[in-house]
Amino acid sequence: MTTFNLLLIALIQGVTEFLPISSSGHLILLPSLTGLADQGQIIDVAAHVGTLMAVILYFWSDVRKAAYGTLRLLRGKVDTQGAFLALCLLIATIPVVLFGLFLKLTGLSDAMRGIAVIGWAMIIFGIVLYWADQKGPMVKPAEAWSLKDALKMGLWQAVALIPGTSRSGITITAGRMLGYQRTDAARLSMLMSIPTIIASAAILSLDVVGAADASALRDIGIVVAMSFAAALLALTLMMRLLRAVSYTPYVIYRIALGIVLLWIAYT
Repeated sequence: MTTFNLLLIALIQGVTEFLPISSSGHLILLPSLTGLADQGQIIDVAAHVGTLMAVILYFWSDVRKAAYGTLRLLRGKVDTQGAFLALCLLIATIPVVLFGLFLKLTGLSDAMRGIAVIGWAMIIFGIVLYWADQKGPMVKPAEAWSLKDALKMGLWQAVALIPGTSRSGITITAGRMLGYQRTDAARLSMLMSIPTIIASAAILSLDVVGAADASALRDIGIVVAMSFAAALLALTLMMRLLRAVSYTPYVIYRIALGIVLLWIAYT
């Protein structure tokens, strides 16, 4: 795979991973619409690692708190804010892991990678995001996250395995429905992405262990670095913009892209 292709894949993954516009949908569309070769799972894993590093760095204070809390949780203690945050993240991750394994074992994950599916998901879940953002109250800070809310957001997160849905988009939608403020819904969504990306990369890695050679290691390095830089920039800009604007620009983009994709799929 050429360096240009690698940079393009990393840029798309990095920019779209944390924006509510579906990174998986864009990566599936890349070979379909451009004629480029499918990037393969090794590159997918590398891109996920890059975005994982970006979100960990951006939310380092919360990540460090949850990491220490995980150690307390492993001892059966939920006596600190960090331990409770770690427990909420665990609860929120279980649904998507179970549903992901189900789709992988049944082969349904491959069956849903069509352009029509992505197009419909872009439009439908974009409209749902708009409705939740406009109608949902903004009364809860991220610190008010409860186990019940974590489970609800986790169930919504599992729906994101439908290509075109957007993991960040659907969890932000759930957060806004539950009454979290825009920036706080995004913050919880990003924190939820950390164990989810780790689980996703681990599952993908099962199929590529031992397949990486010297050339693949070079490609991996390029994709990790570029997706990290792109994701950190996109995440920083989105979190700053949310203090002044709503999610409507992302909704408009989703609907416009969805219409184009449906036109391509059905004509």
